[in-house]
Amino acid sequence: MSANVIISSLFVFALAGFVGFELIRKVPKLLHTPLMALTNALSAISLVGSLVILGESTELYARILGFLAVVASTINVVGGFLITDKMLRMFRRTPARPVAGSKEAES
Repeated sequence: MSANVIISSLFVFALAGFVGFELIRKVPKLLHTPLMALTNALSAISLVGSLVILGESTELYARILGFLAVVASTINVVGGFLITDKMLRMFRRTPARPVAGSKEAES
């Protein structure tokens, strides 16, 4: 891989990071749960891609980058599902507690 290809790839990566940050920052709070579901799906796709790169690569730097991609994607997927689960638990209805002194509280 030539230096021009690596520099171009890093430039595209940095640009995608900035664009993604700006897009997510402007999403209304009401849409955060659907957005998390979408990013979990995209992270899962990137996890599969990084596993393919890791499995098929023969050069050392490609294997190292593939391994780092697998680790980062796995952390992103697991963290995304944990956060989504936490947000969904906020909307679950819990049974009302009986008021002290009422008939339900005494039984």
